[in-house]
Amino acid sequence: MEPCAYEAHHPAEFIAAYDEVLAKWPADTASNTVPTPFGATCVTSCGPLDGPPLVLLPGGDAPAVSWYANAADLSRTHRVHAVDLPGRPGRSVADPRRPLRTVADLTSWLDTVLDGLGLGTTALAGHSYGGWIALHHALHAPARITRLALLDPTRCFAGYRPGYLLHALPMLLRPTARRVRAFLEWEAGGVPSGADRLCLQEASAGFPTTRPAGGPRPSAAALRSLSTPVLLLVAARGKAHDGRQVLARAEELLPRVETAVLPDVSHHALPYTAPAATNRHLVAFLSD
Repeated sequence: MEPCAYEAHHPAEFIAAYDEVLAKWPADTASNTVPTPFGATCVTSCGPLDGPPLVLLPGGDAPAVSWYANAADLSRTHRVHAVDLPGRPGRSVADPRRPLRTVADLTSWLDTVLDGLGLGTTALAGHSYGGWIALHHALHAPARITRLALLDPTRCFAGYRPGYLLHALPMLLRPTARRVRAFLEWEAGGVPSGADRLCLQEASAGFPTTRPAGGPRPSAAALRSLSTPVLLLVAARGKAHDGRQVLARAEELLPRVETAVLPDVSHHALPYTAPAATNRHLVAFLSD
């Protein structure tokens, strides 16, 4: 594997924000590129080389370094690998000839990433859209995922709230730093979520992205078949979906699920806001 590098078309503001947040990771952090049929995937890793592996998937508009508030605690016991999603903000480089379009594309891509990291099995965690990818991959390859942590995952157990989509529409149609900030501040509902997070996501507004891969929510039958232990963390202040509905459906259908509600946290503020509580749940779950 080769060290990750920035592409010439990456905005200078994004590079500066990315590097500033990357500097908050543990001192032993290194970033390497894993080649895949869908493009070069950048993976940021830290923790003991012989520790049990943990792969982290960020939200759809957040790069891998957005796990900076969790990396130190998680890497005390695990070898942490945070993945930049191809075609989304980060240092991965999507292959324009083969974009990620379907669930099958995503599971094939992630299988190749795990193979490139030399991971036969691993714990897997995802936030928001990353949680949707993580859940689909666990359903695709259950023997490969030892534990699955979902942080306020979208489109897994409930759909988006119409009001959330309405507020997001201006940002989605023409993303600018001002529109990103306005949307995130609305979604946070007055809860402070950190200057680093805002700067990073504002800078991501100018990042050249491709349309994210889509697909349906997992079926009830598929969820009932998943024997992997699952941790589901729901943001109490989140506006993306109905958290009560998310909890109810997960507890009804998943055979081995542990749930918790994180107070005073909004959807997009995970995993930045109140990381001590998030990390406590994650560390306990991964250590069982």
